[in-house]
Amino acid sequence: MDKVSKEVRSRNMAAIKGKDTKPEITVRKFLFSKGFRYKLYDKSLPGKPDLVLPKYNTVIFVHGCFWHGHTDCRYFVIPKTRTEWWKIKIERNKQLDDENYVKLKKMGWKIITIFECRLRPKFRNRTLQHLVTRLVK
Repeated sequence: MDKVSKEVRSRNMAAIKGKDTKPEITVRKFLFSKGFRYKLYDKSLPGKPDLVLPKYNTVIFVHGCFWHGHTDCRYFVIPKTRTEWWKIKIERNKQLDDENYVKLKKMGWKIITIFECRLRPKFRNRTLQHLVTRLVK
């Protein structure tokens, strides 16, 4: 049973942004401060990656743990209401992610995916340093 009314839940879910999220901005500010330049949301690429670094032939996706079904993550919990609908929705998101990754790889792009839980204060520095390491390799 949901703790809030249908109307409140609907309003809350509708307010979740798809672009310019806090985790994305964290990654963008960090990369920019390290001298990396990027394009945002390139519509010409499959999946419209959050960041595109043409110089490094790399795309970066910053995924929300819930929306992309981050396996074994404490922040990925299927809601108790409309459970089947949410399972189907999240599985479809994961399937689309996989399809887009395959297309991008065929086009020669390197793909980096960062889940929002890895940008929480406890892991943020390690995650961002690892990101730089992967870019310059």
